[in-house]
Amino acid sequence: KDSGSRLIQKSLKKGLKVYAVRLPGFRGILGWGLMPGRRFGTELSDYAKAWGGVTGIIHSDELPAYGISDEDKRKLYQMLGLDEEKDAYLFVIADREKAFRALRAVIDRVKEAFRGIPKETRGANPDGTTKYLRPQPGSARMYPETDVPPVKIDERLLQEAEGIKPKTPEEMLRTLTEEHGLRRNMAEQLLRDPLLPTYLDLVEDYEVSPHLAATTLLIHLKGLRSEGLDITKVGVEELSHLLKAVDEGRIAKEAVPEILEKYLRSGGRIDELVRRYEGLSDEELRRIVKETVAKYSDEVARKGDKAFSLIMGKVMQVVRGRTDGRKVAQVVKNEINSLIKKK
Repeated sequence: KDSGSRLIQKSLKKGLKVYAVRLPGFRGILGWGLMPGRRFGTELSDYAKAWGGVTGIIHSDELPAYGISDEDKRKLYQMLGLDEEKDAYLFVIADREKAFRALRAVIDRVKEAFRGIPKETRGANPDGTTKYLRPQPGSARMYPETDVPPVKIDERLLQEAEGIKPKTPEEMLRTLTEEHGLRRNMAEQLLRDPLLPTYLDLVEDYEVSPHLAATTLLIHLKGLRSEGLDITKVGVEELSHLLKAVDEGRIAKEAVPEILEKYLRSGGRIDELVRRYEGLSDEELRRIVKETVAKYSDEVARKGDKAFSLIMGKVMQVVRGRTDGRKVAQVVKNEINSLIKKK
């Protein structure tokens, strides 16, 4: 309850709770890649969703993330009596019934991992990967299912179904334009795009800025795909790490396409790439601008404030993606004006 995570605080205000599972000896395993954009933690999340009806899981291998700090991560290790160097944990945010169903399924899947590949029915994702759907039936299967008790369709169940049914296209368009504040043409484009579920995950589950999420999916990722890069390698977890860094002011939005391109071309970790673009202080920015203006002082003296484009372009070659372009423009204008007055 002391966490600074908006995701956690918002869930607690709804009356939900955090339920955790200890995974001794599992450090690093939850982050293992099984296929492009999917890790073992993703598999466990699919089980939690299928059996518990939760939105997903959060595990120690992906923290810090979602506003959960390194300090929060350490406190959880201490609270659960685990060793940071070798152990792991995961948790769900839900009501007690859903959480217990989800975590029981996760525990069973972890145990199954020690025996090998489980027998299960999997569904195809648009990117060619697969996800867990349900257990594979045995040879004694009959119709109707003999091991599934009959379900009585009562008013309570109908009300629950009403709450989870998908929105119609018209309803979704209103959500995108009225609730999320997207322009209508962007909302219509997103409505027809296969990445709409990814957008909704980013905005509703990870609280990413709607316009930033839509721009990244519809413009940046599609641009990289047109260059022949496999954008399916970028999962929702990587995107949330990157875009939350923008929302939190740690990197400039101009860095997003560059970081995505480096990730797709060279691999590595998104959080490590993000750190490379962090931390350009105002003092450092002014120093870079001063040095650039001094280098091209003859041009500034000859053209005056018309030299802005030249200086701006040279500075952006150095600082692009590390600070906001509007801030750079203001510092450049100030420095040019200062030099002109001295002349």
